[in-house]
Formats: sequence, C-alpha cells, structure tokens
Amino acid sequence: MKNLLLSAQTDIIESLRARWFLIYTLVFGGLVVLLFAYGLAESRIMGFTGLSRLLLTYIQLTMAILPVFVLITTVRSVAGDREAGVFEYLLSLPISLGAWFWGKILGRFTMVFMPVFVAMLGAVAWGLIKGVELPTTLFIYYTALLMVLAWCFLGIGMLISTLARSSDVAQGAAFVTWLTLLLFLDLILLGVLIQEHLPAESAVAIALANPMQVFRTASMMLFDPQLVLLGPSAYVILDNFGQSGYIAYALIYPVLLGTACMTLGYHLFRRSDLP
Repeated sequence: MKNLLLSAQTDIIESLRARWFLIYTLVFGGLVVLLFAYGLAESRIMGFTGLSRLLLTYIQLTMAILPVFVLITTVRSVAGDREAGVFEYLLSLPISLGAWFWGKILGRFTMVFMPVFVAMLGAVAWGLIKGVELPTTLFIYYTALLMVLAWCFLGIGMLISTLARSSDVAQGAAFVTWLTLLLFLDLILLGVLIQEHLPAESAVAIALANPMQVFRTASMMLFDPQLVLLGPSAYVILDNFGQSGYIAYALIYPVLLGTACMTLGYHLFRRSDLP
C-alpha cells in the first residue's frame, strides 16, 4: 500500500509539472467563466434556471472534451515510460509492478478528475454568492457521472497504453477510439441498423454499450425524464430500465468497463516484455 501511494504521488507531481495539465485545467476553468459570461446561470430554458441550467450545459460540454483529454494524456503513461527506458530503472527498485501500475492509475485519476470537479465546484460557489439556489441532487448526480466517466476512459486509456509499443501509436489508437465512440454517440445514427431489420432492442443495446452514449442519455434524464429528445428509442430504454434503473446503470456500467480494461491492461503489462 505504501509503494502504491508513493507511485500515485509521483504521478501527481509529474502531472502538475506537465503542460497538458495546465491546458486541461484552463479549458474547464474557462468553460465555467464563459458560461457565466454569457449569463447561462440567469437564463430559463425548458423550466431550468440558475445553476441547474449552467450545470446542464457544463456537463454536456464536458462529455465531448473529457474523454479525449483523458485518452490522449493517459495513453502515454505506459508507452511513454517504455520508450524513455523507465522500466529498466523501475525493475531495480523495491516496488512491485502492481503497486506501480495501480498507483499510476490512482494518481492519474486524481489529476484528470480534480480540474473538472473544481471548475464545477467553483460554479456552485459563485452561484451561492450570487444567491442562486443550489440544486443539491443534480450536483451530486453530475459529480458521480463525471467520476465514472473519467474512470471509464482512464481504464480504456491504460489498456491502449499497455498494448501500444510506442507513444505515437498509442495516441493514434486513442484518437481513433474516441472518434469511433463519437460517431456512434447518437441513437439516431443507429437508425440504419433498424432499417436493415435489426430489432430496436438490439440497436439500443449496441448504442448503450458506448459509455459516451450512456453518459449523454443519463445527463438528459434529470431534466427530460421521458427522454423526448431521443425519440422512439426512449421507449425501449424506459421499458427495459425505468428511470431509476437507467440512472443506476449509468453509474455502474462505466465503472465496470473501466475496471475491466484496467485489469486486462495490468495482466498484459505484467506478462509483457517490459523493456
């Protein structure tokens, strides 16, 4: 446990010194500033006002930005250390591969989640100063969604990083993965599958295997319980899950997917030729 925490601490220190972390922090901090600058905290859309409207817009923007940032920065972890010759030095230290690998995950998760959460927390604090009512349930739920989204794509990134033999290949694979998930983001795009006589349930199941689609649909559900924006696909989701069931699915599935990717990545990493 001590070595795991030391490995996490080392990754946190390295991230604080890295240029990507500065850019990452400025992006999410800038998003909140822009949302306030354009007065979204005072606007009224579909009955949502104040911080509810701001958090809703922030969560939708985060869905597009967070995964690609997490993937691109994470895939260099193992592949970059392999290229830099870190493993030869690592093998000479009294630290297990498991402690190093999982400590790196713990440290990287802290660094990718912290700026997103702090930016949202800053928005809430500013709203409270202005006397805006805090939507406590919405804030807790969106925080949990951001946590599981970051964990899921961190796991996918670590798996890609373990499989790739160079950082360039890892970054290319990460971008292709993000682009593929983005292309299948909307259930409407699966209309072609239904036109080819694929059952609607099967088409929706394929869509809901995409963690980005799960996140997007879950973020909609609190302000649109009937999922009107999804059209007929909403009937399949609500009939099979229900509102509470889908919210639970949206919180559990990404965690399981991310953990499975991390575990597979660790076993491949342990059995691979490290140098």
